[in-house]
Amino acid sequence: MDLRVHAFLPLSRSNGPGRRAVVWVQGCSLGCPGCFNPETHRLGGEPTSVDDLFARVAGCDVEGLTVSGGEPLQQRRPLAALLARVRAETDLSVLVFTGYTWEEAQRFADVLASVDVLLAGRLGQKTTHFLSARYNQSHLDAVPPAEVVIEPDGSVVLSGLQPATFPRHWGS
Repeated sequence: MDLRVHAFLPLSRSNGPGRRAVVWVQGCSLGCPGCFNPETHRLGGEPTSVDDLFARVAGCDVEGLTVSGGEPLQQRRPLAALLARVRAETDLSVLVFTGYTWEEAQRFADVLASVDVLLAGRLGQKTTHFLSARYNQSHLDAVPPAEVVIEPDGSVVLSGLQPATFPRHWGS
């Protein structure tokens, strides 16, 4: 079973509490105005097996996994399989961003069963849901809102819980 992946970041400090691996999935039909990741909307992405993605995440020196997008819940079956494996075979925490509202997200109980924190809702209307006792609001409040990561190839990644606080264009 494959998850369509837009990007993978093996270490982030601004996508949830502590050191985190981040998976951005590819594909979203919600079309939220002002989305920070419009390049993740179209279908496609790199098909990555749940086993391969699990191995990548488990090999990172992190305390958790953050899944963003695109829209993770639109890849329900492979996402549920990945997160169930993370929950069963590691001590990593799981944070998921979704554009679905809390009420809509509750239809995805198989995914939510393996999630510690769910950030739900359309852009500008996000609500936070602590689905385990692992974290609370003070943990999220301590997360830097955004970060700039310069990849070995020189490409720049802007990410974080609030990456829109950075300008989209650099230079003159």
